[in-house]
Amino acid sequence: MTKYALVGDVGGTNARLALCNVENGDISRAKTYSGLDFPSLEAVVTHYLKEHNAAVTDGCIAIACPITGDWVAMTNHTWQFSIAEMKKNLGFEHLEIINDFTAVSMAIPMIKSEHLIKFGGGEPVAGKPVAVYGAGTGLGVAHLVHVDRRWVSLPGEGGHVDFAPNSEEEGIILEELRGEIGHVSAERVLSGPGLVNLYRAIVKSDGREPERYEPKDITEHALADSCIDCKRALSLFCVIMGRFGGNLALTLGCFGGIYIAGGIVPRFLEFFKSSGFRGGFEDKGRFKDYVKDIPVYLIVHEQPGLLGAGAHLRQMLGQIL
Repeated sequence: MTKYALVGDVGGTNARLALCNVENGDISRAKTYSGLDFPSLEAVVTHYLKEHNAAVTDGCIAIACPITGDWVAMTNHTWQFSIAEMKKNLGFEHLEIINDFTAVSMAIPMIKSEHLIKFGGGEPVAGKPVAVYGAGTGLGVAHLVHVDRRWVSLPGEGGHVDFAPNSEEEGIILEELRGEIGHVSAERVLSGPGLVNLYRAIVKSDGREPERYEPKDITEHALADSCIDCKRALSLFCVIMGRFGGNLALTLGCFGGIYIAGGIVPRFLEFFKSSGFRGGFEDKGRFKDYVKDIPVYLIVHEQPGLLGAGAHLRQMLGQIL
């Protein structure tokens, strides 16, 4: 009889839940719920299990916030809970709550080639470290290493390292943003709000007043070639994405590959393909040869968080991925 476990991917707005085949990792019966419709995460899980008449005793849920102990307080939601208490109330034998980018990183060993788009470099080196990053509401970062037949995810808050400009134009952007917001992290330019920051800085540095654009407005104008400032902002975004990915590759020697996740890049894929992304990635001076063969992949799987949550749980239950 097939054994299933609960997997979830919870953000500030929606909670995506599904069942994972514990034997092979296949994800099924995925459903998305609005977080506004439920008083707690436990209530959503209970509703899902009743709705699908699913009897499970194991679960793993990825959440978009730091996980540092038993008490979880979501960054962009009012939900707060004790992992131990929730496990007890649900009657689970195992309940893992992990960071969302921990889940994305754990999905990488499971992702098939048809769910990846390659951007330069050679072939990944088996057993070498991997990095994954992605721009969305914020900038998520995680690393993945293979140790003693197990994949170990190294989560962190790498999106909040200092923005490191490496051109005159990027230096101007830094000065403009520093005057407006103080400390300028990578997330301040590599995210949805970051794209707006880039646009505003470009316009203000020229002594003009920016429009009140949302991220989607900037990408739409850039792709339609109807606003030179928006096109400059999007072009700069791609280059800085490359620089940041190259920094990750250098930091941990990620010859296993660099993977891009998140919802922003797929919205302007053709623009990204012809951008200065790869040039920014390899622009490492004396260490250009060090990174030039490291492949970069865009993850185009619809639910990498669910896939990775399942992989994390299956490995915890003793399976070899």
